[in-house]
Amino acid sequence: MTIRVLLADDQALLRSAFRVLVDSEPDMEVVGEASDGAEAVRLTKEERADVVLMDIRMPGTDGLAATRLISEDPSLAHVRVVILTTFEVDDYVVRSLRAGASGFLGKGSEPDELLAAIRVAAGGEALLSPAATKGLIARFLAQGDDEEHDPLRTERLAALTVREREVLVQVAGGHSNDEIAERLEVSPLTVKTHVNRAMAKLGARDRAQLVVIAYESGLVRPRAE
Repeated sequence: MTIRVLLADDQALLRSAFRVLVDSEPDMEVVGEASDGAEAVRLTKEERADVVLMDIRMPGTDGLAATRLISEDPSLAHVRVVILTTFEVDDYVVRSLRAGASGFLGKGSEPDELLAAIRVAAGGEALLSPAATKGLIARFLAQGDDEEHDPLRTERLAALTVREREVLVQVAGGHSNDEIAERLEVSPLTVKTHVNRAMAKLGARDRAQLVVIAYESGLVRPRAE
C-alpha cells in the first residue's frame, strides 16, 4: 500500500526538498502541499492523506492548531501527524503531542530518518525514541501549564486492569512491545493487546498519546535523567 503524504510548511523550498525525497520512495507519494495550517486541514481531507508532515510555526492557523483540528475530526482518525521542528528541544513539541501528533522530528534529521518516521507513523506507532520519552517529554510535561491538565484522565485510569497499567508504565518509559514482553514475561502479542485496550479505554490515538496520558495523570512521575 502506498503511503499518502501531505507536506505542510510555509517555506516552499523545504516543501520542494521533502517532495523530491518522499516521491523517490516506491511505497509513498506526496499528495499535496500546504503553506499554512488551515490549508493543511483542508487538503488532508480532500487528498485522503495518511501522514502529514507538519511545521509548527506557520502564518494564520499554525501547526499546533491544525494538528488539533485533524486529531479531533472523527473522519480523519486514520491520519497521523508528524511534527517537523527547527528546535528539537521546544515546548511546542509536547504541546503538539497533547494536540494529537504521533511524534516529532527535527528538520536537521537525515533523509533516512525522515522516511523512517513516515513509515513508523503510518504503521500506527509513536515516533518517540526512549531517550526523547524519558528525557524531553517528561521534562516538558513536568513544566506544563495547569490549564492543560485533564483530571478526567486520572479517573479513566480506574478502568484499566492491573496488567494494562503495568504495560502503560512501560510504554511511558519508551519501551517497544518486544522489550515490554521480555520485562513482563509475556508474549509481544499479549502486550499489543493490552496496549490497544488501554488506548481504547483512555481515548488515545496512539502510543504517543499514551505517553502523555501516563505523565499527565500522575501514573508516571517525571524524574531527572
